[in-house]
Formats: sequence, C-alpha cells, structure tokens
Amino acid sequence: MTQYNAALILDLKRRIEEDFTSSNWEEIGLLTDSSHIVTGHSRLLRSLSFGDQDYAGNIISVLRAMSDHNPGSLNVVKKYLDQWYPDQNVTYISAKPSERKISFAPNVFSIPDGDVEDDLVTVMMPFAGFDGVYTAIKNACSAAGFRCLRADDIWDNSSIIQDIFSLIYRAKIVVVDFSGKNPNVMYETGIAHTLGKTVVPLAQIVQDIPSDMVHHRALIYLKNGEGLAKLEDDLLKKLRMIS
Repeated sequence: MTQYNAALILDLKRRIEEDFTSSNWEEIGLLTDSSHIVTGHSRLLRSLSFGDQDYAGNIISVLRAMSDHNPGSLNVVKKYLDQWYPDQNVTYISAKPSERKISFAPNVFSIPDGDVEDDLVTVMMPFAGFDGVYTAIKNACSAAGFRCLRADDIWDNSSIIQDIFSLIYRAKIVVVDFSGKNPNVMYETGIAHTLGKTVVPLAQIVQDIPSDMVHHRALIYLKNGEGLAKLEDDLLKKLRMIS
C-alpha cells in the first residue's frame, strides 16, 4: 500500500466515524463493487450499531480490503463523502441565503411576542414511548449549554398548535425525530424550515425520513441503553458544532 493510500484511509476513517450510517455503508459498497466486503465483515455494522470501541479499527480494515479489491474505491468513497458529508475540518464557502425576502401573515397561527432565544432548542417528536429518547436529547442540550423544551412542557395557549408554533418561532435550533413517520412531526418540520430554523433530524431507521429530507444529515439511533447513550453523545457534538 502506498503512503498516499495509507494517509487517505486514515482521513476517510475519521470522516466516516463521525457521520456514517449503515445505509451509507451499503451505498458505498454498491458504488465500489464491495458490498460483499461490507456485509461480510464480522464486526463493522454491528460495532457501528452499538457504538463499540473497535468501530474505528473495523473501518480501517474494510477500507483496506476495498482498496485491495478495487484500487479506485478509496477515491469513490472520498467523492461520496465530499458530496454528502463535507469535511467540517475544512473551510467551505457556503451558499448565501436568498437575497429575496418574503413577509407573510399566517392565519392559522398568531406571531408570538419576543425574539428568537439563542439558548433554546425545541424538540418535535412522538410523545408515547419516547421518554428515554427525550431524556437523552435534554441531556445533550444541557451539556451544550442550551435549554430544551417540548410542546408538553408548556401550556401558554388554548391551542396546542399555537404552542408548537411559538416554540418553533422562538427556538434557535429545532430537533425533529421522524421515527415512526409521525405526520405531526413532518408538518412541524415544514414550519421550522419555512421559518429558517436550523433543523437537526433524528430517526431510528433511515426509511422513516421523508424522501424530500434524505439528503439532510440525520442522526440514526437505537432505542436501547447503548443506543440512547450514543444518541446523546452524537447530538452533543452536533449542537456544539452548530453553536
């Protein structure tokens, strides 16, 4: 193996470890004709799912095997990462927000008093059966220096949709959990995007993310002890990067 390939594998490993889901692995397996290497590895996808400490080593092992099988595969992986997960350690010039501005007066909601609260994270998610998930989100927010509120944490208006709109309007960041394809969460995500909020998507499986949103980076988690601990850690990293 050349020194260039060795350095490239280490760089790809760092970026993959930060962002990849099992679906990403399946996609690059197809793109590099290495699906058998990805799915045939005894530890790769399992260590990813459970957040095991040997995941980084498994990434290196699989990348080396892919390079041996197809010498051009590392460049394919790099191109894939550049497209879907631009390196946060490199300075990129992002597209400017649209210079065209619109003003609108919604007739379903009332515009709340006050401005955006820079320390507020609002969470849009299913309620039933998600207490553990919400606790992990709140812990991450607290560790990052944010307050965290969900619609059932307040009762400021007679209409719950007005409370939801108010929370989204006031928040700097909106965390949305698409698990179970909850239609309310999808509706609330549309509001958040329209108001120009920074939206952080979560889901237990990639297939729950609406097709119009799959190009956005999402945090995929398992709803067990280890999975929620990893979600808390991943979300903390994301919030610190945003702030």
